Amino acid sequence: MHAIMTYVQKNKWKFLTTVVLIGGLFFAFNTFQTSSSETPELRHRKLLSTIGHLLESEHYNPRKIDDQFSSEVFDAYLKALDPEKNIFLKSDIEALTVYRKTIDDEIHGAKIEFEPAVNKIFDIRYNESKLIVDSVVKSPFNFNIDDSIKIETDSIVYPANQKERFDRWYKIIKYKTLERYVALIEDRDAHKKLAEKTNETNDAAKAGDSSKVKAEDKFIYKSDAVLEAEARNLIAKSHRKRFDQQDKTFNEEKKFDLFLNAITGLMDPHTDYFAPVEKRSFTEQMSGVIYGIGAQLGADDNGVKIAAITPGGPAWKSGQLVVNDVITKIAQGAEEPVDIAGYEVTDAVKLIRGDLGTEVRLTVKKPDGSIKIVILKREKVVLDEGYARSAIINKGSEKIGYILLPDFYADFDREEGARCSKDIANEVKKLKAENVSGIIIDVRYNGGGSLYEVVQMVGLFIDKGPVVQIRDKEGRSQILADETPGTLYDGPLVVMVNEFSASASEIFAGAIQDYKRGLIVGSTSTYGKGTVQRNVAFGKPLDSLGIQTEYGAVKLTFQKFYRVTGSSTQRKGVESDVVLPDEYEFLKYREKDNPSALSWDVIQKAKFQPYETGYSLDKIAAAAKQKIELDTNTIKFKKNLKWVSAQMEHPVYLKMDKYLQYKKQVQAVIQQNENILKLKDTMQVAALKADHDKFYNNPDKTKQDRYQAWLKLVAKDNQINESTKLLSSIKHSSPAIK
Repeated sequence: MHAIMTYVQKNKWKFLTTVVLIGGLFFAFNTFQTSSSETPELRHRKLLSTIGHLLESEHYNPRKIDDQFSSEVFDAYLKALDPEKNIFLKSDIEALTVYRKTIDDEIHGAKIEFEPAVNKIFDIRYNESKLIVDSVVKSPFNFNIDDSIKIETDSIVYPANQKERFDRWYKIIKYKTLERYVALIEDRDAHKKLAEKTNETNDAAKAGDSSKVKAEDKFIYKSDAVLEAEARNLIAKSHRKRFDQQDKTFNEEKKFDLFLNAITGLMDPHTDYFAPVEKRSFTEQMSGVIYGIGAQLGADDNGVKIAAITPGGPAWKSGQLVVNDVITKIAQGAEEPVDIAGYEVTDAVKLIRGDLGTEVRLTVKKPDGSIKIVILKREKVVLDEGYARSAIINKGSEKIGYILLPDFYADFDREEGARCSKDIANEVKKLKAENVSGIIIDVRYNGGGSLYEVVQMVGLFIDKGPVVQIRDKEGRSQILADETPGTLYDGPLVVMVNEFSASASEIFAGAIQDYKRGLIVGSTSTYGKGTVQRNVAFGKPLDSLGIQTEYGAVKLTFQKFYRVTGSSTQRKGVESDVVLPDEYEFLKYREKDNPSALSWDVIQKAKFQPYETGYSLDKIAAAAKQKIELDTNTIKFKKNLKWVSAQMEHPVYLKMDKYLQYKKQVQAVIQQNENILKLKDTMQVAALKADHDKFYNNPDKTKQDRYQAWLKLVAKDNQINESTKLLSSIKHSSPAIK
């Protein structure tokens, strides 16, 4: 189970960070009036009622905020605070049930009582939980007891009493310790074998050629008891750090933000509340532009530190910061500094970023132990590693172009801002200059972005015509079309997708498929998000561009989009023409797996003319599908994947021999699947001539290394390799493009 949880959960949070589509519009909700003398309680009350009114009046498919809705908010907020059900007791939930059907009244303007009452109990139980963990880690665990723990928490109930909660925490800590303990044993035994082998080599060398004598590793054998204690201490340290970080950052405002999101999330999964700093982070993600100091942060046991410095940025120009400087405090100009001990890197980054030209003061501990205050002014920093990039894949005498598009980004606040459609056009031009025989566009893990940009991007590959249809809550439909005749690229095209290709990615893939312009390759279907959001801001702007506003904003679902065929992508997504083995296929990550997701439907078909390619994509796809479906490795892969996915529902063994046996079984299945996906012979991948300096003469050496590492990842990607084969099939199926 450890292998499953690590494999699944790590990738889930890595790749499923954003699944949105923004219409690129921003407007103030003018009914929200504020006063400098208002109390936090009054501000919360006004913000809550304003958001409630917005949801009921402007959401695409508003739910009635009544007693039923209130009851669901009750459960959602408790789950958000205590997802593992190891903080609250059953009696706490019962005591709070007096509020189960009154939260709708609070949303409509009544005094807020539920959230403060929950938080009061939570704080008490949270502090008790810290003491429980401290108590549990003091004594060695007995891993010979036949016991287990259920990791999946949806089906478990809140502890009936203090003893049940203690037992739950005990098993959680025991499970985590068992994971680490086994890892330490495996590491020890591996080093022991290496040391024994080294000793054998040295003994042989002493009897003959002294040149074969090797220095022995300084290996110190540690007993199981010592390793168990080390594992326990590591888990204790990890939990204390987590508690410290929560103590520092999870204040009353953060709890209220969580409460607001429990409410907005019940309308649909993509309606969210952003506090002011979170709104700025979201806008930065969309635009690929931040205002900061030009430094990358990392973290270790000493705290948040400088991991790399960008040449030309404020940190670099100051000459006062070096790699491994530990940041201890952050201040906004002359304001009181914030002690960031225990902060996560992401929280520290939010404090360092801000508005153009504003001042940030960092208190840093230098590698020699000295303390220094560094004053910097924020400058524009372009996050170009999140922009489109391309490479050449050499297949014998054939060159294939590969373009990665991580997001449908758009910086609408700046005239010269980055636009993904322009960047894709530039990448296509560079690839055409190198005479590629086909192009792959990779939107796997691309969670979406600008609606305007995806329309422009489809227009690069079709002559002209409708791209997407949009319908509002009144049922009025609108067609967004590419109105520019001609195509930038008319050669063979493959679009790669997976379960995390969402929203704008689905519009792009759907249009390419509907126009029969290229093949869609990847998972059985994409994510299935067919809704459009708009940012509604509260309070006055805090900067000239309105990027950050006084009381944050709501990202509101106000439209749905439909393919030119009239079919919504909502819940269903876009089905691939050619399905390739995919490790996430049976995991519940898609839109359809969220209970609050809006429904699928259809509207009238738009008038469009399929692209004339001169070859049959259907025949090429059918031949490829038949080959894949009969492939014994693919059949084995799917069987293994179903088994692995099913294990998520099973309890985890806490008895050493059972745990080891089960872990071995899981690892063998996962390794078998990884071997199936592994490309036996890596492809020949190179940077474009126009990008040579970015990859090999970049003044930012750390960025250069990352670009080169990316080329190596592309070269080993089996799905990309299969896509190149499909492109070759397209090329050789038509005399017109041979």
